[in-house]
Formats: sequence, C-alpha cells, structure tokens
Amino acid sequence: MTTIIDCRPEAATPDLKAIKTKQQAAWSSGDYAVVGATIQLVGEQLAEAMDLRAGAKVLDVAAGNGNFTLAAAHRWCDVTSTDYVEALLNRGRLRAEAEGLKVTFQKADAEALPFGDGSFDAVASTFGAMFTPDQSRTADEMLRVCRSSGRIGMANWTPDGFIGQMFKTIGKHLPPPAGVKSPALWGTQEWLDKAFGASASALKAEPRHFVFRYRSAQHFLDVFREYYGPMLKAFEALNPAGRKALAQDIVGLIGRFNRSGDSTMVVPGEYLEVVVTKR
Repeated sequence: MTTIIDCRPEAATPDLKAIKTKQQAAWSSGDYAVVGATIQLVGEQLAEAMDLRAGAKVLDVAAGNGNFTLAAAHRWCDVTSTDYVEALLNRGRLRAEAEGLKVTFQKADAEALPFGDGSFDAVASTFGAMFTPDQSRTADEMLRVCRSSGRIGMANWTPDGFIGQMFKTIGKHLPPPAGVKSPALWGTQEWLDKAFGASASALKAEPRHFVFRYRSAQHFLDVFREYYGPMLKAFEALNPAGRKALAQDIVGLIGRFNRSGDSTMVVPGEYLEVVVTKR
C-alpha cells in the first residue's frame, strides 16, 4: 500500500478517488483487528484526555475494530462507530457484544460523514482519520459534525516515531504516487494548527508513546506482513529480492528503536494525543 508513506511536499494533483479505492482494498486485506486489538490502551487514554461524560453523543471516525469505540462505551457514552471497511466494523461489533456494550455501528466514509452539522458532543479517531487521502476534507468533516464547544480527539503517529519511520522505510522500496500527502502530517503541530486551529477555542497536542511488545523483531514483521493490510500489500507488490530487502530494513529499524535488552521487542512508538475544543 503505497499511498500512506510519502513525507515529501505535495508536488502534483493525485487521483484521490483511485487512491481511496486502493486504500480501502488494503485495509480490507489481512485482518487489522489482530493488530488493532493490541493498542486498546491508546483509546482508553484518549477518552480520558477528552474527559468524556456519561450520556455524551460520541462519534468514532475510521474506527477500525473499535478501540476508541469501546473506550467511550466503557464510559456510558452514546457511541456511533464508523469505518468504510465493513469487516472491521463487524469485528468491533463482536467486541462490543462480548462486553455487553450498546454501540451503533455504521459504514461511513470519513471524507463524507452521513451526519448533520453539530450532531455529536465528541468526535474522535485513533490512527484512522490520518490515513484518508483528502486530509483537509476529513478534518473539515470532523469539525462539521461536532457541536460548538464539543471536543475532537485524535491519536496520530508522528513522522519521527517508529511507525512514521516504518512507513518511510516502506516508501524507499515502494514510492507513492506524486502529490500524495503523508498521513504523518497529522502527527505535527503545524498541520494540526492549520487544519483545526481556526475553528478551535483550544488545541492541545501532547507527545505520547505506545510501546510495541512482541516476541522478537521477526515476530512483529510476521504479524504485520500477514495482518496489517498496508504492509501486506507492500510486500505483495515487490519481487522476491525486494521483499527480502524490505524485511531486512524493517528488522533493522526495529533494532534501532528496540530497548528490550534481550531477544524480545520493546519499541516505543511516538504519537500525538490531540484534543481540540471547537468554538
């Protein structure tokens, strides 16, 4: 999946519709829920940072298998969980049912949310909205459906953190189309100020770390190659020699970030925890 890794300035006008189609196919491949379930902690921490109140109407945008969805439901919020991949919504639905949580699940495109202006008290996305092709439109939609004085919360990988560098590494082997903006822009203060600042009475972005814990660097690579759609598609697009080189570079990247001191993988992945209060 080459549309989510470019950190170069915008140089051309890309075909965003075609890119979205490819992205949707990538996220529908593998089984992101296997990876997503390991980062539930991020959703819980974001819900606390947003100070969610029981009974609040909450929208989870590009929810995946529902990490923030469940976190908000744990706090007795009225939650609507959305994604454009039906299989991921189904995984979120199963998780909610297993915990006896009442959640509304609805297929929806983050760039064209099917809700009225000001419909929600809080709108959030954990590592989801940042991957949309039309970034400004997605930010505008999140602002639009949030009521005045409501809060928008996000968890976005930073360019220099482990995941940002992992996508940069993939991009060296499989360059993205010209003009495609990096999703890691969402993990920068500059872009957040540009996208949300004019509509915000307050904007707070705090660096946080989610620690990836795997049996080894190879274990991480095996899991992501099989279940994480963008990486699965990247490896599929390469020839055998290219796959070997990419695998070596990813294992090398893990080695540079790893702080385990043994054969296991303990890698902090930096992200920005963002809370915007809408005017």
